Amino acid sequence: MTSRPGFVLEVDRSTPPILMWHGNSYRLERFPKGARILYPPEPQEPIKDPKSAIAQALESPTGDSKPLSALLHKGMRLVIAFDDVSLPLPQMQAPDVRQMVIEAVLEKAAEHGVDDVYLIAALALHRRMTEGELRHALGARVYDAFHPRKRLLQHDAEDPSNLVDLGTTEHGEVVEINKLAAEADLLVYVNINLVSMDGGHKSVATGLASYRSIRHHHNVKTMVHSKSFMDMHNSELHTSNWRMGRHIASQGVKIFQIETTLNTDTFPKPFEFLSKREWEWNLKDRTAFIASSTSLQASPDWISRDIMHKIRSPYKLTGINAGEVEAVHAKTLDKVFSQQLVNVEGQSDILTMGLPFVGPYNVNSIMNPILVYCLALGYFFNMYIGKPLVRPGGVVIISHPNKAEFDPAFHPSYIDFYEQVLTETTDPKEIEKRFEESFANDPWYIHLYRKGNAYHGVHPFYMWYWGAHALDHLGGVIILGGDPKATRRLGFQPASTMMDAIEMAKSVVGPDPSITHLHSPPLVMAKVI
Repeated sequence: MTSRPGFVLEVDRSTPPILMWHGNSYRLERFPKGARILYPPEPQEPIKDPKSAIAQALESPTGDSKPLSALLHKGMRLVIAFDDVSLPLPQMQAPDVRQMVIEAVLEKAAEHGVDDVYLIAALALHRRMTEGELRHALGARVYDAFHPRKRLLQHDAEDPSNLVDLGTTEHGEVVEINKLAAEADLLVYVNINLVSMDGGHKSVATGLASYRSIRHHHNVKTMVHSKSFMDMHNSELHTSNWRMGRHIASQGVKIFQIETTLNTDTFPKPFEFLSKREWEWNLKDRTAFIASSTSLQASPDWISRDIMHKIRSPYKLTGINAGEVEAVHAKTLDKVFSQQLVNVEGQSDILTMGLPFVGPYNVNSIMNPILVYCLALGYFFNMYIGKPLVRPGGVVIISHPNKAEFDPAFHPSYIDFYEQVLTETTDPKEIEKRFEESFANDPWYIHLYRKGNAYHGVHPFYMWYWGAHALDHLGGVIILGGDPKATRRLGFQPASTMMDAIEMAKSVVGPDPSITHLHSPPLVMAKVI
């Protein structure tokens, strides 16, 4: 049985109310006649024997690469880097795909007498993973074997003793990465491609890089000229990472890239209805929606948040490729697009979206207003190739409570960014010019990043720049059901109902607007033709 493709539904009188996420909960919204609902394809059938598929990929590499077994020998140093907790979303049911791949690599290394092995979580400027998160990603057996011997590390982008300067690209970009990884006899990178932005040279050139290096592509100029992040051929972010990745290879760093793709089987029982099309809900689905939405909306935020973050998705492996970075990534992109891409005819005046409880940077934490902004304008807005779902000068309507709540352990610099920077300006260029350097080099933020579980001091700036392309493209942003004060702090307009939001948008786009709703998650990407 094959999964059904995604499609665009035009709303008429017979269309039922549409499910719309609203942070830690969800609700049903009616859309005007003629509005379009963009539905994702159904989850693809998974690989029936993941273990055999992984083994085959390691020994039948893609591109100009020898099989993994031919690259391993006694006396060598092997470093295995892996994607951090920001992927996948939500966290997947055990065993995590990283565990399955890393166990296969370690078994192959043991067969060839390799005993000098390190594991590194490729954090870039993200927070350190907790013990529970590492155990979940790697499995108890790997964690217990490596952690006590201090061979399970988390990349520290501010540790000068374990960073190496590999010079600059032809564009003057500083390439500074993890020293242990750069000097290993072989660096194996284990990746999860949840969306097309992930993987490729970005894995090492960003995941194992320093602030000095990352700032060359995580800046306003690069972000504004990335049309979109999901389309590497029109993304300045990717262009910079590819230059850096090729430079890293030219300096003798030997990389064996392993990339995996998952289907979009996102929600387990009792939440399966969240992945269904509304008119296909049966009595059990309708009962589950009423019970869960009522309960979540009535619960205190910390309870509803805890319930949702405990979801473990039944994702399954749909593809694995290993070998040379660029050849591997080309095959990965084909697989991602086959799962997520939907053709859409023309742009709309208004794009609506409901934001769920989790994004890449609030796993097991709070979705603060800056992350609401980033998830909407940095990620969901950019779920396209070609051109955006909304026309230039159009309006985006975002459904989310958008409360001014922050996690002081994970997001300390976000609090100060919200209180000190956004009260002065919301202009990305002005923010970058006036404030970035002081936050990036602040000793306290650096200490919390290195010794605690805090995102780097510069991270909220990068989340703000992430939406720079959308801000440059749009004529307005409205947050539906958002806290009015927090919404205005972001520079946006609050609305209490969908009809109010649409009426407000008409003042920008005209009296008879076309509307497209991005029905996600599960993930969907638009090819606007």
